[in-house]
Amino acid sequence: MKNLIKLLLIICVFFSGTNLKAQTKLLSMEDAILGQWRQFYPKSIYHQNWIPKSNSYTYYKNQALYKVDIDKKFKETKILSVDQLNKALKELKLNKINSIPSHQWIDANTLKFEIMNKLFYYNILNHSIEFSMNLNPNGANNHFAKSTKAMAYTVDNNLFITNAKGDEIQVSNDKDKNLVNGQSVSRNEYGINGGIFWSDNGKLLAYYRKDESKVSTFPLLDITSRTGSLEEIKYPMAGMNSEKVELKIYNTETTKTVNVNVTDFDDDRYLTNISWDANNKYIYIQVLNRASSHMKLNKYDANNGEFVKTILEEKSNTWVEPQHKLIFLGDKDNSFIYQTNNRHGHNHLYLYNGEGEFKKQLTKGAWDVTEVLGFDNSKRYLFYISTEKSPMERHAYRLNLKTAKANCLTAKEGYHNVKVSSTGKYIIDNYSSLNVPREILIANYKGLKVKNLLTAKNKLKDYNLGEIKLGKIKSADKKTDLYYRLVTPANLDPNKKYPVVVYVYGGPHAQLVTNRYLGGARLWEEYMAQRGYVVFTLDNRGSANRGKEFETVIHRNCGQAEMQDQMKGVEFLKSLPYVDHNRIGVHGWSYGGFMTISLITNYPETFKVAVAGGPVIDWKWYEIMYGERYMDTPQENAEGYAKTSLINKAKDLKGKLLICQGAIDNTVLWQHSLSFIRECIKNNVQVDYFPYPRAEHNVRGKDRIHLKQKVSNYFDDYLK
Repeated sequence: MKNLIKLLLIICVFFSGTNLKAQTKLLSMEDAILGQWRQFYPKSIYHQNWIPKSNSYTYYKNQALYKVDIDKKFKETKILSVDQLNKALKELKLNKINSIPSHQWIDANTLKFEIMNKLFYYNILNHSIEFSMNLNPNGANNHFAKSTKAMAYTVDNNLFITNAKGDEIQVSNDKDKNLVNGQSVSRNEYGINGGIFWSDNGKLLAYYRKDESKVSTFPLLDITSRTGSLEEIKYPMAGMNSEKVELKIYNTETTKTVNVNVTDFDDDRYLTNISWDANNKYIYIQVLNRASSHMKLNKYDANNGEFVKTILEEKSNTWVEPQHKLIFLGDKDNSFIYQTNNRHGHNHLYLYNGEGEFKKQLTKGAWDVTEVLGFDNSKRYLFYISTEKSPMERHAYRLNLKTAKANCLTAKEGYHNVKVSSTGKYIIDNYSSLNVPREILIANYKGLKVKNLLTAKNKLKDYNLGEIKLGKIKSADKKTDLYYRLVTPANLDPNKKYPVVVYVYGGPHAQLVTNRYLGGARLWEEYMAQRGYVVFTLDNRGSANRGKEFETVIHRNCGQAEMQDQMKGVEFLKSLPYVDHNRIGVHGWSYGGFMTISLITNYPETFKVAVAGGPVIDWKWYEIMYGERYMDTPQENAEGYAKTSLINKAKDLKGKLLICQGAIDNTVLWQHSLSFIRECIKNNVQVDYFPYPRAEHNVRGKDRIHLKQKVSNYFDDYLK
C-alpha cells in the first residue's frame, strides 16, 4: 500500500510539474495585438451559410466548398473546388486564386462572386458561368440589384449604374464637389450606413444627395510628399453649419429622377433608415430634427416623391435615436415591424400595417432586442437576438407573430451568433463564453441540439495567463447594476500589492464586458497581467444595451455620471487585498481617451498614471451628429460644455499623462489634443505626447504593436 501511495504521489508530482512547465509561456506584444486574430483565434468553420429554401448549408475546407444536407443525415457533398473556380476565372481572363472568396447565394444552385473588378454568377450544378459584368475600377459604394442584375456605384461625387447589358448610365452629374450623390451621410449616425437604396424589383433607385457647401473644413497634414501638403476634409462641428441632405429616386425605365418632398423641420434634419415597402410603391423615411428630439416616420409615393402621410411620431426630452429600417412582412396588409427604445425604455419590436395602424407589441420586458435575424418562409415566425437572459449574454429566440410568444433557441450561457435556415427549421449556433473559445452546433426550432459541429480548443492553454472574472457592483446612484471584468496577475500572490490599470471606454454604443470568450478582453490585458498588473474594466451608465434610462444619464453632461460610476469601480478595487491603492492608472481611446483625462484631472489623488488615445478634449470641436445628440449645441448648453471641457482641467493635472494621437485623425481632430497640450504649456504643467503621423482615428496593423508597447512602457516606467 505504501509503495502504491508513493507511486501515486510521483505521478501527481510529474503531471503537476508538466502542467506548470506547459503554462509558463509569455505573450509577446505581437502575440497580444496580432495573435488575437491569427494564431490564437479559436478554430471556426468558414463560409458557413444556409442554402436558400433548403435545410442544407455550405462550409469551406481543404480549398473546396461543401454542402451538408441535414435531412439526409448530414450527408456531405463537395460542390465547388478552387480548381473549378479557377477554370471559370480563366474563362473570364482573371488571375488564379488560392482559396474560395466570400460569396452570396442567389438561389439554390447559383453563387455570386465579386473578384478583381468582375461580378459573375456561378452555377454549381454544371460548373458554368451564367452571367458576368465588369465593375468600374474607379467605382465605390457598390450596391447590386439582384432582381435586375444592375450595379449602382459612385465615382467621385456622382452616381452611376451599370445594367445587365453592361451599359453604364450616369444618374447624377454634379460638377460642384460640395454636392455628393450616393454616399453615406450624417457621418454614419442614426442607423445610416450607405447612400444607395434599390427597390426590391430593381426598377427604382433611391439615393442620398448632400450639400456640404456651408460645412467648415479642417486640414489634415500629409507628410509623405517632399514639402508636405494639406488635405481639406469637411467636418461639421457642434453648433456650426451642417450638411443639407435630400433623397432622390431614379426610375430605370423612364430614366427620370424625382426629389422626395420632405418638408418637416428645417434643412438640417436627418433622413434615416430609408425603407422600401414590399410592393415597391412607397418609400419610408424616419425624418429627425437636428436637435434629435422629434422624429416622424413618413410615407412617400415612390413614383413622384410626394408626401403621403406620417405613420407615427416620437419625441423625447433627451434624444430620439432611430437605428433600424422597417422590416416588411410582404403580406396583403403591407405590414411592417418597427423598432424603438423610446416607447417602453428598451429596444422592442412593434407591428404596424401599411397604413400606419398599430397592430401589436411583439416583444416586451426590461431587456433589448439587439438583432433581427429574419423570418421563416411562411412569415409566421420571426427570429431575433436579445439580452433577455443577461445584459452580458446574447440569445436567439423564435417569435410567433400571431401570438407574440417566443421560445429561446440557445441553451448554453454565453454570447450566441446565430444563422437561421430559410425554412425556419434549423439554426447554426456559433457561440462562446468566458472559458469556452467557441462551439458551433445545429439546433432545431425548439432549441434542441441536433448535432455538434465544432468544439474549439483553447489555443492559449500553454500560456501563463491571469484569471479573468466577471461580476457586478452598484452604480453611483446605488440602484443600478454595473458589470465588470477583472484580470488578475498570473501567479497571483495574495500577500503582494499589485498596480492596477483601469481600461475604460464608457461612451454610447459600446459594451466592453460580455460573457464571451475571455470576457470580451483583448490579449493586451493578459499581456499586462503576465507582467504583474491588475486590469479592470467597468461598463458604466451611458454605455450600450441596457435600455434608454441607463444610456441617457449622460445627456448634456458627458463624462460626469460615467466618472462617478468608474470611481465606484475604484472603490471595489480598493476592497481587494492585493490591490495597491497608490498605484492606480487609467487608459482609454476616443471616448475612453476623454474619460481617461477626465479621471486623472478630476481625481488626481486616485490616478497616478494615465494614457489617453485620440481623446475628445472639448465637445465644441466634435461633430454635430454625435455631439449635439448627447450635449445639445454649445449655444444651448454653455454650462455643460464648460463643465465637460478638458481644456479647463489641464491646470489640474498632477500625475503622469501620455497622449497618443493619429495625426490625420478625421474623427477626433488633432485640434483636440494639441489644444490640451498648449493649455498644459500655458500652465507649466508637464505632459507627454506621441503622434502617429499617418494614422487616422485608430492605429492599426503593425503600427498598433508600437502603440501598445508605448502604452505598456509608460505604465512600467511610472506605475509599476
